[in-house]
Amino acid sequence: MIILKQMYVHNGRKFETLTIRNYTETDVKGLISLQRECFPPPFPQELLWSEEQLDSHIKTFPEGALCALVNGRIVGSMTALIIHFEPESPDHTWVQATDNGSIKNHDPYGNTLYVVDISVSPHYRKLGIGKWLMNTMYELTVYKRLERLLGGGRIPFYHKYSHEISAVQYVEDVMEGKKKDPVLSFLLHCGRSPIRVVSNYLDDKESLNFGVLMEWKNPFYKKTSC
Repeated sequence: MIILKQMYVHNGRKFETLTIRNYTETDVKGLISLQRECFPPPFPQELLWSEEQLDSHIKTFPEGALCALVNGRIVGSMTALIIHFEPESPDHTWVQATDNGSIKNHDPYGNTLYVVDISVSPHYRKLGIGKWLMNTMYELTVYKRLERLLGGGRIPFYHKYSHEISAVQYVEDVMEGKKKDPVLSFLLHCGRSPIRVVSNYLDDKESLNFGVLMEWKNPFYKKTSC
């Protein structure tokens, strides 16, 4: 399945063409530049994509490698792989789920599309580009007849309140409108639902290494009989 979508987004002055497609080898430098722009320190710079990781994404599961372009410039990206997820044993780390970002553990016979990352240039946020990338992954989940889309969301504002409340309470406060978190709030707006707070999910000082597993259930999923 080759993904190629075009639509319009409004930049506050006019509508511009947004293209979402699978990224290829020719996009690697642009994707690395985007990562540096989206995740400056204190985010661990060793977690940014390398050429080797991006090459592995393209070769292992090209359908799950997406980029978004405005005026020919890469302004967003999203990567996913397929895994087998057991809701009864949900705890895991980002490294375990993604094979340290290489996605070489991609399982075409799995039941879950797992989000490795999503990035949107700070200059192009609030245009809905992240939502369009997420919606495209939902479409891929349906096309692949998978049970769900899943991924661990950061909670980068949690460090501001960690001396007062637990990570679980922080998530509840965001959902109740008492606090706002740029990542958690975005994922909720995209239709994702939190199912569990996981400790030591990712090396992330802002989130104190916590991650929130958030899923989107495929409404068209039908479990096949053996």
